Amino acid sequence: MPEDPVAEPPRTIEDLRALALSVGRDEAGFSLGSKAHDVFAKLVEAPEQSAVRSISELANQFGINPSTLTRLAKRLGFEGFSDFQAVFRKAIANDQQYFYSRQAGRLLATRSVDNAEVEVFERLARETAANVDGFLGQLDGVSLQGATRLLANARRVRVHGVRQFHSLASFLTYCLGMVRSDVALLDAPRLGVAEALSQLDPGDVVIVASCAPYTRSVAEVARIASANGQAVIAITDSRSSPLVPPAAHAFFIPHTSSFYSNSMGAYVVFCEALLNLVARELGDKALNSLAGRERLIAEMNIEVG
Repeated sequence: MPEDPVAEPPRTIEDLRALALSVGRDEAGFSLGSKAHDVFAKLVEAPEQSAVRSISELANQFGINPSTLTRLAKRLGFEGFSDFQAVFRKAIANDQQYFYSRQAGRLLATRSVDNAEVEVFERLARETAANVDGFLGQLDGVSLQGATRLLANARRVRVHGVRQFHSLASFLTYCLGMVRSDVALLDAPRLGVAEALSQLDPGDVVIVASCAPYTRSVAEVARIASANGQAVIAITDSRSSPLVPPAAHAFFIPHTSSFYSNSMGAYVVFCEALLNLVARELGDKALNSLAGRERLIAEMNIEVG
């Protein structure tokens, strides 16, 4: 890691997030080690935690020494960790966008004695609400507009996710296909993703989705698609995600919960809202597409009956 600190440290949470993205894309003019970048990304993704926890608590959470956080702060141009943490404290002070996170934290600290089975549902619902609040606090309107226009206007859209994210990819494919044509899972032809990518043209869109622990093949699809001229949209969890560097637009969805695997609830909410934006962008085209589907379904029902 170079020793020279950043000349002027960021003084807003938005600027810190932009810097974390730039570092991951090698556009910041300086570099951080992979571990330091991962910690930096996690700090800016949960400002409500970064603001209130002590340096020792945060270090323990990330499995590092407190001195690592101090070095990171100074590398970013701050006088020390307290100066760095002040940005997070300013961001959440009296900020209503973190109200639900604070509320969820209080609720999760409460354990019910009776109705233990119902408590499992209530707890997961509260955690999902906190995850939704987490991504709302990180949304960038410009990036949303850019992704919306790409999804509305590109000739082809292909969606790729594996394991849990295959279901999310299928959901996105089906719903986006309701309002526009030529949308498919990347591996739908069953020819393999390499063959599927080779059939795409520059300007086509590839959506990739994955979260930690990341699937290497999904990151490789994003890299190859970007190199081939496709516009990549990444739906992931962190600015240190390997899906971010090749992406034209990246969106960060928390998945912390008591579910034994990665929680998908907030991802579905994000995708539904993004689909609504695309439908609005398409306007009459979306309405005509939906009406055509309804007519086809009605005709099929008549024929079957």
